[in-house]
Amino acid sequence: MAGHSKWHNIQHRKGAQDAKRGKIFTKLIKEIIVATKAGGAEIENNPALRMVIDKAYSANMKKDTIENAIKRGSGNANDDNYEEIRYEGYSVAGTAIMVDCLTDNKNRTVAEIRYAFAKHGGNLGTAGSVGYLFTKQGFINFEDVNEDLIIEQALNQGAEDVITNENNSVDVITKVEDYFKIKDNLSKQNFKIASSAISFIPSTRINLSLEDAQKFLKFLTQLEDIDDVKDIYHNADISDEIMAELQSVT
Repeated sequence: MAGHSKWHNIQHRKGAQDAKRGKIFTKLIKEIIVATKAGGAEIENNPALRMVIDKAYSANMKKDTIENAIKRGSGNANDDNYEEIRYEGYSVAGTAIMVDCLTDNKNRTVAEIRYAFAKHGGNLGTAGSVGYLFTKQGFINFEDVNEDLIIEQALNQGAEDVITNENNSVDVITKVEDYFKIKDNLSKQNFKIASSAISFIPSTRINLSLEDAQKFLKFLTQLEDIDDVKDIYHNADISDEIMAELQSVT
């Protein structure tokens, strides 16, 4: 949909996720531990850690909780040995979906993921089966901003693209390696960031009907309820009108 925010489709589950804050905190702590173990506790030298800390603050996690998780990741404890693994497949109406997990038991995790796909009419594929449909990019979303000014500044700093959405918000799209630089520079110029992330964006999207959207969101909910699931990426497009209708009956 021309002018329809790509960020909208990343963020439309935020309200439901906020309702599960305790589970989100547990997952974020796990991510912080893994990122710290992999790249060290110095945020300026560990982009993965900085990203998950940004996510944690966005979820209103307390600073003390974040610091304690970093300490766990910096220690030599052997009880936090997680492996990152991605599952790919197809879901409702042929939508492509990727599910990133952190697990200490691959057999348990794949069984839970496979069950969720099967229960909702999906098919779990092999590695790479849908990954080619997605590109990893940085997204920085602004609301109530001077469109011309943000476009000028973002492009001057090397942004890949700037999109003005139907709701008048603005998405700045960056390369992964330029994400933090551009985000920091725009923040220093007093542009207020509404939300931001590095995410996998599909090359094409599938518009879902009301019925398919209901089924798809139930599928996402089951995936999100799996303790080992970290991130979910998909190419489903649910219009504002359908989302409003769904929210009115929940």
